[in-house]
Amino acid sequence: MVRPWRALQRARGWRALAGLRERPDKFGGVSVDLAQLGRPRRLERAAFGRWLRDAVARWREEGRVAVWLRVPILQSGFAAAAASQGFAFHHAEQGASTLTLWLGEGPNRLPGYASHQLGVAGAVLDESTGKVLVVQDRNRTINAWKFPGGLSNPGEDIGDTAVREVFEETGIKSEFKSILSIRQQHEHPGAFGKSDMYIICRLEPSSFTISFCQQECLRCEWMDLDELARTKHATPITSNVAKLLLYGYREGFEKIDITMREFPAVYTGLFYKLYHRELPESYRNII
Repeated sequence: MVRPWRALQRARGWRALAGLRERPDKFGGVSVDLAQLGRPRRLERAAFGRWLRDAVARWREEGRVAVWLRVPILQSGFAAAAASQGFAFHHAEQGASTLTLWLGEGPNRLPGYASHQLGVAGAVLDESTGKVLVVQDRNRTINAWKFPGGLSNPGEDIGDTAVREVFEETGIKSEFKSILSIRQQHEHPGAFGKSDMYIICRLEPSSFTISFCQQECLRCEWMDLDELARTKHATPITSNVAKLLLYGYREGFEKIDITMREFPAVYTGLFYKLYHRELPESYRNII
């Protein structure tokens, strides 16, 4: 016999679940976001578990290959109910975690979460003087010269990251000109053991008075590019890129620059940026 209060609690739970809608994707999967729940406090884990069990059975019958379940942090208790039905964590963000369940045949073919972090630095070269902007990080065992930079934010273009990081660290305003180099490194301790991409950009300064961040930087100065290319007091990647930059400064930046062009994407209203060596105009206009 179900007690009246228990029946009322179940009824409230099913009403809360009534507003939960799945969203099919073009790859044959389905996504469910528990943020849709109006009043999750009135929903028992057992009621959610029963709903999810029935929904998974229905999705299997429909031929869905996978389920993506987004669980806001304040509803984390529902993750246990999902895990009991075979769901596993895929990734977590500040406010939510996402669990997945593979329903297709054979081994799980769902893509893993982002496996790389992206660092960007700016080599700001004043072509009128041949000097380049360099910093020494505070709180480092070895105070080596390097180009100012940091991690790219989600949705931020490479050049924008370089310009922002240079300004935040040194107070120097600049403009993105090109990509100079890309470093790839795996099992990086500073990337939680994941892979790391580090891109150095060539920037052109629009201001010259240094006002560096005392919390991040120990020193900051305009250094002669030839001196930076020869000094032993720079990080290895800084030394190598300084030599590359010196070559471009003397022989022409077209020999070293990886420039950017923007094109419309296949998705209406969206664009992408393509980075490559500059093409002659005669080749750019081939139809």
